[in-house]
Amino acid sequence: MVTVNSYGATQEVTGSCHLLEIDGIKILVDCGMFQGEEESFNERPFTFNPADIDYLFITHAHLDHVGRIPKLVREGFRGKVYTTQATMDLAYIVLLDSVKIMNEDFATKYKKAARRDEISTLQKPLYEPLDVQNTFTILEWVNPEYDKFYDLCEGISFSFKNAGHILGAAFIEFFYMDEGKSHSVIFSGDIGNSNGLVLLKLANAKRAETLFIESTYGDREHRPIEETLSEFKETILSTLQAGGVVMIPSFAIERTQEILCILKDMYNNSLLPHTKIFLDSPMASKATDVYTNHLHHLNYKCQESYKEDGNVFDFEALVYTLSAEESKAINEIESNAIIIAGSGMCNGGRITHHFKHRIWNDKNSVIFVGYQAVGTIGREIVDGAEWINLYGEDIIVKAKVHTINGFSAHADRSGMLTWMKKIEGLEKVFIIHGEKEAQKSFKESIESELSLPAEIVEYAKEIVL
Repeated sequence: MVTVNSYGATQEVTGSCHLLEIDGIKILVDCGMFQGEEESFNERPFTFNPADIDYLFITHAHLDHVGRIPKLVREGFRGKVYTTQATMDLAYIVLLDSVKIMNEDFATKYKKAARRDEISTLQKPLYEPLDVQNTFTILEWVNPEYDKFYDLCEGISFSFKNAGHILGAAFIEFFYMDEGKSHSVIFSGDIGNSNGLVLLKLANAKRAETLFIESTYGDREHRPIEETLSEFKETILSTLQAGGVVMIPSFAIERTQEILCILKDMYNNSLLPHTKIFLDSPMASKATDVYTNHLHHLNYKCQESYKEDGNVFDFEALVYTLSAEESKAINEIESNAIIIAGSGMCNGGRITHHFKHRIWNDKNSVIFVGYQAVGTIGREIVDGAEWINLYGEDIIVKAKVHTINGFSAHADRSGMLTWMKKIEGLEKVFIIHGEKEAQKSFKESIESELSLPAEIVEYAKEIVL
């Protein structure tokens, strides 16, 4: 008997966690953190026993796909972990940053709770730094390469294919025997946008009977990349020419590297006025180093850039601000600056400090270049909030707000459908990773345009393959 139970990313975008069981072998695909409105779900106990999991497969290193792995280890998981080397390298950075933020938030809440004599009601961090270290030291990690076939155990094999989403991202094909017949199932992870500026393109999946597919942008089409780049550059230039500061909340992985490539190109072609560009994210700086270390996964343009000047992303106007003191010093700059900072959804990190100092000034601009989950400050601003609350203070939003979705690292509706059309023998489609309305729309598209039955996956509902 072959079954799948999903314990996250069911009618929501985040919290990826899918349990594939084949004749008693338990394979967990991702173990991500819930974000936005579902953040409290992270505190729930696992619906399964972590100690019973034989293998953990990781599609990529975004927090909503890896963020609960230390909790899994803390509660007894001791199986093997399978993921690409690049994903492993990025996951280490992501999880160290995650536990740092959690413990800093806890320390702040502890002080406030102590003053109210409410320490006993305080929720402890999801995991500790030791749990992150244990994740990478006591577990056995295996790093498959793209496009190769591997035997997992008797009767089960797998292959990782380039998902074109972020560095190291993969969709995973599982092959197994059931009642004497060979079958296959694909878990998409996040499928990449063909307009990506840094990575090699999404690979094709040749054949599978069953597909678990993300649906983040299943109800919409991205703007052409040419229009996206044009608007981005025009916004940068108009803000700088008016003496303002551009703030870009950016995800540390993939989006930041794309933005750096665009700005480097503008600088090298003398398209930028005199300005300083701050990468104000230690995590993004470390991730950028990982990208450079995996040059073979980057596209031709990035590889040529490396050959020409010995790096892919650096240029003279770029300043890396690693310490808190360096970050605070940016506040002294009143004009002609670009600040790239996390977190990407503005639910913490240094970008919120820059908002506090600058979002009330109508000379400045905020450029959103990534998805903003419901329940985050980023989503509030994108939805037109006139005021936001930061650090207990209500702050008016007067800066110009620009949402440029064409940069998305996710495929759009037509991109996913085009990818799916090339899968031979596809019989069943299960929809995960998306807001409810996007999933409903995507289900209709799959059924009408591909003539395939599609089901929106429900939390913990057993699916028999």
